[in-house]
Amino acid sequence: MTSSESSRPAIVAWLGYGGLLPFVVLALASALDANHRELWQKMLLSYGAVILSFVGALHWAFAMVHPATQEQPANGVYAWSVMPSLVAWVALLVSPAAGTTLLLGGLLAHYRQDLRLARVLALPTWYLPLRLQLTVVACLCLATVYLLGQGLTQGGLSA
Repeated sequence: MTSSESSRPAIVAWLGYGGLLPFVVLALASALDANHRELWQKMLLSYGAVILSFVGALHWAFAMVHPATQEQPANGVYAWSVMPSLVAWVALLVSPAAGTTLLLGGLLAHYRQDLRLARVLALPTWYLPLRLQLTVVACLCLATVYLLGQGLTQGGLSA
């Protein structure tokens, strides 16, 4: 698909929005089920860490296959692409409140990097709007759980 094509493949929409279901379900479960809130929060943090790692891998893939990166070194794109995984890993090692903050910051920083990458590479026109929508919903779910405040002050995910 070239950058001039604005039609998002249906499978991309299904997978992208489907990937939000765990965020939404776990945030709702955390809000509605106080007896198991800590479990729901741990599950949400773990899922958020996996997703942050996934979006970082997108930049690695872009750097490997995009024709524009063959003409100039893509070292910065490669270097950035591993940062989300490192942030996600640390988010699982610290307190849930700190981990949630790291995931929120990581998702927002990665979207900013998406914007920068789009200035250099001709990405499909549907990519940035979709990434914005997915990032906003994921961040709102994480922020909701963070604001609940219960269970977030205990140390680490193994507590």
